[in-house]
This record gives sequence, C-alpha cells and structure tokens, in this order.
Amino acid sequence: MQLLISVAGPAEACAALRGGADVIDAKDPRRGALGPVSLQRLAAIRAAVAGARPLSAAVGDATSEQAVAGAVAAALSVGVAFVKLGLAGVTSEARAGRLAGAARRAVETAVVTRLVLVAYADWRSAASLPPARVVAVAADTGAAGVLLDTATKRAPLFAVESPAGVAAWVAAAHAAGLFAALAGGLSGPDLARARSLGADVVGVRGAACVGGRTGRVSRARVAALRALAEAAPSLRVPIGRGVLPQRDVELAEIVRRDDEVFHAVRERA
Repeated sequence: MQLLISVAGPAEACAALRGGADVIDAKDPRRGALGPVSLQRLAAIRAAVAGARPLSAAVGDATSEQAVAGAVAAALSVGVAFVKLGLAGVTSEARAGRLAGAARRAVETAVVTRLVLVAYADWRSAASLPPARVVAVAADTGAAGVLLDTATKRAPLFAVESPAGVAAWVAAAHAAGLFAALAGGLSGPDLARARSLGADVVGVRGAACVGGRTGRVSRARVAALRALAEAAPSLRVPIGRGVLPQRDVELAEIVRRDDEVFHAVRERA
C-alpha cells in the first residue's frame, strides 16, 4: 500500500519526501476536501519534488465541462502524474459522465497524466453520487483510479462508512480495473485497516501535520505513518488503458518511466 501525503507548499513537500511519502499530493486544505493550490504554488511543489516521487494535484469539484478542462489543462502545464477530480454537487450519473469525460479528454493531451475520480463517503452531505456509482463513471470514462474521501471533514472515513462497506467499494474498483485509494481524516491505526481492506493507496493530511489539517506537515509524523503503511501490497495500476504491459509494477516505476517521456515531449515542444 502506498502512502500519499497532501501538501500545501514546497516546504511541506520536502518534509513529506524526507519522511518517506510514496506520492506527493498538492492541495489547499483551507479550500475544502479537493481545494486546488495556485498554479504558481503547484509549480513550486513540483520543483521541490524534482521527480523524486509521483506528484498528484487536486483540481477541485467539477462545475462545468469548460471549467474542468481548464483546471486539468492548467495542472498539465506544470506536469503532474495524476489529477484528482471531485463530483460534489453532481447527482446525475449522466452529467457526472460528461464532466469526467471532459477531464479525460484533457488528460489525453498529455502523455503521462492519469485521471482519478473522487467519491465521497458522506455523499448525501456533498449532494453527490453514491460511491459505487462514481466507480461506474470512472470505469466508463477511462479513469485510472478512484479515491474514497469525505467532503465535510466532520467525521473520519471509517466513522462515516463501515469497514465492510469500504471493502466492498475497494473490491468493486478493482473489479472495474481501477486502483482504489482511501482518505478522509485517517490516522495511524486506520492504515492497517485500510491495508487489510485492500486499498492500493492511503491519503493523509491531518495526521501528518503539527496543528491538524491546516497545520504544517511534519517529517517525523510522515515517517511514523510510512512505518505503519510498509509491508503492504504494491499499487496495481489498471491495464487495458493502453499505457501498461500485462504485469504488476510499482507506482514509482510507472511514473519514473512516464516522467522521462514527459520531459522529452517538453523538450521537443
């Protein structure tokens, strides 16, 4: 199982790297579950990561196809491995498909970036689709993976959804050829549970910070979380999307290979 640490700036990215995070995720916790950082801040985070780990970027919750395409294109201009798109406020599966399709089309303009759709365990509070339907939309639109998170941050994931419910959601994601990530107020003891339920990635912000979710990422706290996440299965990235051979590979290997392609493309541009 891979450990993703959400960071708000380059200093936090460095702390997460030194603590042993597998994935660095750029987001602004003051702007909600998927608050995007500014383009300048995203570029600074990418410079701090310097290709040492995969970089993902939250692009917020979808509002319109045009806005989605623009937000994804902006992240692509900096160069990220993944973009995370939420569907708060979207209750129609058809509309969710159109919005996710806009993101997918934008991602297809890049060689190295993959789409992750975000489902909310507290989907009623978020006025969103049930998590199982987000899996279906992700599979239909060619996303690489799905993330189960909480929108309101009033309660952690396992207080909102039962372990059995989370396990069923993870299994559905895997059956659809997607990798499954979990987040939402997770702390140290939750990592073993997430691992036992088959999660490929666990995302953490608050437990990695001194001062809570809007505090600052601590190298020591990340290292402690890394120790809890170790000895877990490697991330299985879906095959059949035209990007991977028929074998299991480490996430770092995938992104390292694709990052080389990204820089080659930029040099030719």
